[in-house]
Formats: sequence, structure tokens, C-alpha cells
Amino acid sequence: MQIIDGKNLAKKIREEVAEEVELLKKDRDITPGLAVVLVGDDPASHAYVKMKARACKEAGIYSITHEMPETISQSEIEETIAMMNKNPNIDGILVQLPLPPHIDTTKILELIDPKKDVDGFHPYNFGRLMTGLDGFVPCTPLGVMEMLGAYDIDPKGKDACVVGASNIVGKPMAALLLNAFATVDVCHIHTKDLAAHTSRADILIVGVGKAGLVTEEMVKDGAVVIDIGINRLEDGSLAGDVDFEGVASKCSYITPVPGGVGPMTIAMLLKNTIKAAKERK
Repeated sequence: MQIIDGKNLAKKIREEVAEEVELLKKDRDITPGLAVVLVGDDPASHAYVKMKARACKEAGIYSITHEMPETISQSEIEETIAMMNKNPNIDGILVQLPLPPHIDTTKILELIDPKKDVDGFHPYNFGRLMTGLDGFVPCTPLGVMEMLGAYDIDPKGKDACVVGASNIVGKPMAALLLNAFATVDVCHIHTKDLAAHTSRADILIVGVGKAGLVTEEMVKDGAVVIDIGINRLEDGSLAGDVDFEGVASKCSYITPVPGGVGPMTIAMLLKNTIKAAKERK
């Protein structure tokens, strides 16, 4: 069993991004810019946005956060996004989810210029992903593919199982694997016999937010296990969706929580922002 070290891989990618930023500044006088919309007082969202801002600063990317109260109106958020769409110095726009219940999240995401959609949530970019065309891919699934590539794990011809069918992780993850010529099985809350699907997988990717959901008997010998879930336990510690202790002895590769997929998400956000900046006219 080998642990896939997302923390060190993300560090390497962030260093590469910093070098690309320097080249953009030198050759084209472009400083990549990322704007974040943060609504409300959710501690997890605030902590995550601070991590993104810190990562941008280290890489030399200009970043700004538009902090808004929980009571903000739909129209005020829309006006802010319209302003950022027009700003030539902003290459990427990110809306931190979840938004308050009174906000139409779909409409907000659809207002973002697809060329600045560094989170890859716009239907335009999702459609390009589904059809195998170039575009912006959601950062977490993109990070998983980067990890597989770094460890020479080729999905081609493999049986892959994705547990979780969200628009942010599960569906784009399945599309990426399918584009890489894996045979893909997608499971969700209504799947009748989860173990019947997971136990056949050469590559098992889990991201539902339920601690210890996948146990030893649910995993095939020699499988590659990618744990996207992150859950805070009663004692304050973090755990994934996979029972790491039980599963680790059976698989060929496994990601830890923390230190696995999490750091890759922010690294991919930086890569997407650089990609957008390179396409700036």
C-alpha cells in the first residue's frame, strides 16, 4: 500500500504556478487576478476563503474577496458579478458555496462569464467537460486526476466507481474518468447495494460527507482508493468517508484525510486562474 501525498504534490504545483505567474508578469505585464464572493458568516467558508487568499498571495496572484452579509439581496450579488465580469484585471470569479436559501444559486453561477469560471460550475464549462472539450473543470475532480497522473495510475480500461453524484464533485469526476476511458459506475443516496458496486472497482473515489462510509469489506484487493470526504468528528479531529485503518491494508494506493485531496483543490484553483489569465486578450 502506498499513500498518495496530496500535500506535497499540491506544494509542487503551487511552486510551478508561482513560476508561471512571474513569466506572465515579465512577458505580458499580466498579474493574474481572482475575485471571490463570500456571503454570510459560515466559519468553514471563511476559513476556506482565507486559505485561498493566502495561496494566491504566495503564488503572486492578485486576489480580492467581496464579503457580503447573510441578508444580501439577489440583485446586489448579481450586480457585483456583472462588475467583475467587466473588470479586465480579474481573470477568475469564484462564488463560495453554499449561498443563503433566499439566493438562487443556479442563476448566480450562470451569470459568471464562462471564461472567468475558474470553479468550473457554469453549465457551459460542464457541457464542454461532458463532450470532452477544453474548458474549466471543477477543482476537486481535476485535482484527483492530477494525483492519479502523478502516481502513474492510468484509468484507461479500469473499472471505476464514484460514490457521490453532486454537480461539484461526483458528476464531473465521473465525466473525467469516462473521458480517460475508464468504465464508470456512479453511486448515490438511492443506490440499493453500495458494496456490490464499490467491491468491483479498480479505482474507487468517495465524496459524500459521511465519515467511515466505506469499510474494508467494501473494497477490492489492490484497488486505488481516493477519499474526497472530510468530516469533523466529535473529538475535533478530521476523518474521511473511508475507514482508512481498515481499508489501507487492502488497497494499492490510498489518500489520507487530511493531506490528500484537500490541498489539491486549492492548487487546481490556482492552475485554473493561471489558465484564464493566459487567455486574457
